Amino acid sequence: MIRAALLAGGILAAALLPAAAQTYPTQDIHFVSAFPPGSGSDTVMRFIAEKMRPLVSQPIVVENKVGAGGIMAAEYVARAKPDGHTIFTHAGNTMATLKHLLKNPPFDPATAVQVAATINRQAFMLVVDAKRPWKNVAELTVAMKEKGEKGTFGASANIGLIMGALYREFAGLKVVEVQYKSAPDSLNDLASGAIDFALYDPVVAIAQANNGRVRILGVGLKERLAAAPDLPTMAEQGIPIDLPSWFAAIVPSATPKPVVTEINRLFNTVVGMEETKTFLQKFGTDPWISTPEEGQARLMKDLQVWPEYIRLAKIPQQG
Repeated sequence: MIRAALLAGGILAAALLPAAAQTYPTQDIHFVSAFPPGSGSDTVMRFIAEKMRPLVSQPIVVENKVGAGGIMAAEYVARAKPDGHTIFTHAGNTMATLKHLLKNPPFDPATAVQVAATINRQAFMLVVDAKRPWKNVAELTVAMKEKGEKGTFGASANIGLIMGALYREFAGLKVVEVQYKSAPDSLNDLASGAIDFALYDPVVAIAQANNGRVRILGVGLKERLAAAPDLPTMAEQGIPIDLPSWFAAIVPSATPKPVVTEINRLFNTVVGMEETKTFLQKFGTDPWISTPEEGQARLMKDLQVWPEYIRLAKIPQQG
């Protein structure tokens, strides 16, 4: 009797669910990455995809759309059919910078997209080749002041470029930036001395540090990461940089709420797995589970604060 009542209640609850939630997904889900295969961000997204595949009825495909500093991938998702099958797995704060780094952005992140789920919190890291003598930011600063305009740093993502520019500004340096398509592309130049230091995402930075190729001098935060408590921040070394980065699942703004809710449930389930927490923390990132509303609020906040970071870094608008 009780079992029959519970069964009936379950059927009734399912009947009351919006149709979009009951049928999603109906086709392949595409995780769109703005970074090339093998990059830190791509590695995380492929791990998430692998853990999520058993939870859905359709295949999950990681699609790399590299170019134009993430603009191409972001625009592709913003203009995609709003049905939840095209998801931009990208740094939410980078979405905020796109609006302010371009004179004529192809879309407005505040209205064209929405955050369905968050994945992790992290920060870019300042690294030098392991063979270099510099053991901390102060020693690097002294060396770069001596080199003047002959000093160089490498970065690929917008956040890395901004962090490097802010370090240059706050430390009173004249170092010149060198842009790369991806962080791995700069490793040989870092090893050869063609560039003096680089700004990497934590996945790349910690992996290379563990391999003995680089030394991490500072994390771009005010407070230390829970996943990397032994790594000093730039702020505690006298460079007042606080650039938290966070990854999210981003979809077109017209995506139905029931679908957004289901995407949020799927990502929260995967991020909440112990193996996912271990994987993320291994690379110096803190897992972040939230509601779509909390993620969207963070995006709105970043849209407000990043123009000031860009101004301080003196980065000109493009296009």
